[in-house]
Amino acid sequence: MSGYDKAALVTGAASGIGQALALAYAQAGVAVAGGYLPGDVHDPSATAALVEAAGGQCLMLPVDVTQTGQVEAFAARAVGHYGRLDYAVANAGLLRQAALADMSDAQWTEMMDVDLGGVMRVFRAAARHMRDGGAMVAVSSIAGGVYGWQQHVHYAAAKAGVPGLCRAVAMELAPRGIRCNAVIPGLVETPQSLDPVNSLGPEGLARAAAGIPLGRVGSAREIALLIRFLTSDDASYITGQSVIADGGLTVRWPGLQT
Repeated sequence: MSGYDKAALVTGAASGIGQALALAYAQAGVAVAGGYLPGDVHDPSATAALVEAAGGQCLMLPVDVTQTGQVEAFAARAVGHYGRLDYAVANAGLLRQAALADMSDAQWTEMMDVDLGGVMRVFRAAARHMRDGGAMVAVSSIAGGVYGWQQHVHYAAAKAGVPGLCRAVAMELAPRGIRCNAVIPGLVETPQSLDPVNSLGPEGLARAAAGIPLGRVGSAREIALLIRFLTSDDASYITGQSVIADGGLTVRWPGLQT
């Protein structure tokens, strides 16, 4: 791994925030092991190509974060390839719309298993390999992390659990100098948010932008740069925190006309 002195695990790396983070890490000289869900519609080779074009190293590996064995193998292969693990970012997520009255136990369990259980499995596997002084970040959401969202009770509940998980991990791993934080993105343009069936879709995002003080939705790269900062030495005294990046949406006074 000539020229690299840091290595990171990033799940959900085939698109959106995960893909943007893989590129951001490459631009900072951090080697990446990117996880992608087998059979996903997004081509993992696109992420690898972006990283390599930026002069970075990216090992893309299939991993289902609901399967302990796959997550453990993902972490082990990454460490075997790069010889070290410094950062772990739990970004893989599922978003599905379902009304509470119609929601099945299977829908609830699947969401919890991916969006909350997946974070735990990634952090658990990473903790066994990570060097002291490393850093972890999990991606929550403004839906659940701050606001409620109708037709998405299971998603909001899972995302609300992420900051609590991160706070507990931060305390448990602090003696090793390993930091853990949550990022709570606001409305960000990603393939997930552009889904008109399960999320806002392009028209919904455009309408929502009018209510954001900065006047626009965020980009995947903006969230990626925040995550990169939180795992870097520049954030060496930040742990157990939940950082909101939402263009001012959550601090906007609803009655104030701009």
